[in-house]
Amino acid sequence: MDKVREDEKQMSAVMRTISILEALSEVEDTNLENLSRVTELPKATLLRFLSTLISLGYVYRDGADMYHLTLKMFSVGSRSLRHMDLINTAKPFAKKLCQELGETVHMGILEGDNAVYVLKEESSYTLRMYSRVGKVIPLYCTAIGKIFLSAMNEDEIEEYFRRNPLKPYTPKSIRTHQALLEDLKRTRERGFSIDDEEHEENVYCIGAPVHDYTGNIIAAMSVSWPVFRFNESSFQSIAENIADTAKSLSRVLGYIPAENEE
Repeated sequence: MDKVREDEKQMSAVMRTISILEALSEVEDTNLENLSRVTELPKATLLRFLSTLISLGYVYRDGADMYHLTLKMFSVGSRSLRHMDLINTAKPFAKKLCQELGETVHMGILEGDNAVYVLKEESSYTLRMYSRVGKVIPLYCTAIGKIFLSAMNEDEIEEYFRRNPLKPYTPKSIRTHQALLEDLKRTRERGFSIDDEEHEENVYCIGAPVHDYTGNIIAAMSVSWPVFRFNESSFQSIAENIADTAKSLSRVLGYIPAENEE
């Protein structure tokens, strides 16, 4: 019963928070009395919630004790819309790549010290890797993750190392900082990354960067094979196909590659 009451309490807090944000979104600014009337919350309760929202940067109280929404809500929504636009734009490219190679295609974005799958085109084979949109994956032992690490400068990578021990997922997982740095150097030089059974045993992946109009890497696209189905003799043409697909998507997003990337 305690767990049920705690869940109900948390749900009530969420609903109250949403009601406050929605009320503030309807006006340029408002005072505590008006906000209390609109949300039907006691002023003491409302003050507690507003204090938390102010500390998180979603609400601002000016010198006249008027409350406003900040642009943080807009920023959060804009990031979500950006990802949705990216996903819709990327879908035909991922689908085509999946059809050409016959294997599962993923696209991931960077979220903190991890990557998250935001798009998946499933292989038609009965035997395929388990994954889902929304799955969180580490950076240092995945093809998608290595793309994001390869874009970081030395200080950023050192900070990443401090926060993230290189835990081995498989016998082939990279275990030392030096080995990972060398791997990332190769990734930059060739324009694609490799996960050789480093995250999941018997799964081989190749990934490539997706750039936006500013040149920043905003996503990475990868293709995954069961090891027994990967044709090593076609490695170069397969990798080039993946990298070229990511470049084509990047161009649609406004990216202009350097001459040596053409």
